Amino acid sequence: MLYTNAVIFTAEGRFVRGGFSVENGRFAALYEPAPAGEAVDLEGALVIPGLVDLHTHGNSGADFSDGDYEGLVKMAGYLASQGVTSFAPASMTLPYEELERAFGTARRLAGERPEGCARLMGIQMEGPFFSEKKKGAQNGAYLRLPDFEAFRKLQEGCGGLIRVADIAPELPGAEDFIRQASKLCTVSVAHTDADYEAARRAFEAGARHLTHLFNAMPPLHHRNPGVIGAAAEREDVVAELICDGLHVHPSSVRAAFRLFPGRICLISDALRCCGMPDGAYMLAGQETYLKDNIARLADGTIAGSASNLYLCLRNAVAFGIPREQAILSASLIPAKELGREAEIGSIEPGKLADFVVCGEDLSRRAVYIGGRRVA
Repeated sequence: MLYTNAVIFTAEGRFVRGGFSVENGRFAALYEPAPAGEAVDLEGALVIPGLVDLHTHGNSGADFSDGDYEGLVKMAGYLASQGVTSFAPASMTLPYEELERAFGTARRLAGERPEGCARLMGIQMEGPFFSEKKKGAQNGAYLRLPDFEAFRKLQEGCGGLIRVADIAPELPGAEDFIRQASKLCTVSVAHTDADYEAARRAFEAGARHLTHLFNAMPPLHHRNPGVIGAAAEREDVVAELICDGLHVHPSSVRAAFRLFPGRICLISDALRCCGMPDGAYMLAGQETYLKDNIARLADGTIAGSASNLYLCLRNAVAFGIPREQAILSASLIPAKELGREAEIGSIEPGKLADFVVCGEDLSRRAVYIGGRRVA
């Protein structure tokens, strides 16, 4: 199928006017300009890659950590409808047997790939190797010290789907864990009270990712730069950013893109309350309350978001982030963090034909997965 009269966002991070063709569910060629012939006229619309959310817990009343396959399918269907065509569901701090069950549903969804659903391209293992001081909305009853053998068993059980494993580097045994786990997936520093030196050692040991920058970590201080300072000065560390307008102030969003030039990965960190009305919802055995688009535990602790990645992308642009950089941060950069950039994340010949047709303001008009319209 040939698509013409489009403004296409390329892998180089720029928009070009032209067309593209799709064959067997993949991009076959890009044209500038498009050749004549029977084609779908996109009437000058923007075409961007399908978004990639590598940190989302749930939506539509379902949570990945429930270990319920039908709930995970519901999550994937909602994401597809919103222009998020690939995702890595994030777990919570829970007993290993519950994680094993949830990871099993991910393996099944990745294998079955139901029609009309976002592609499951990995798992982010968020917990249980976290600091009590910075556990945030994680359930402290299930926190554990780093255990590579437990991680390895979970990784083998889900067929290697864990693409990001989170850890607080100040915990005993963390550096050894990072050295071993970083050979199998991306290791991320998260829910941590580490100082600069502990964080620096973690990155030297192989950690290359920072989970939800600014949240569940000490702030950047001029005499104690901490995790943020240690991560920012390394050009090989990518930082996640929740851009729902509530977890991080717009000024801090702009500062983050300056601290980590070309290394910000937009995420939703969405909970099961995403796409749902205000009310009470469960999160890893704890009750959370959604009100005015923000979810909190009973003690007032802010939890994950009630937003989706497409909304976060549009927020980033509204906050002053250049449109091209925001799109890269929601597509190609997370694809690279998952080790999936050969398949998804940009519009290039040979890659899966996952794309979103949208207006100049990124208002969504249509969503395609594998060249088939799903929304």
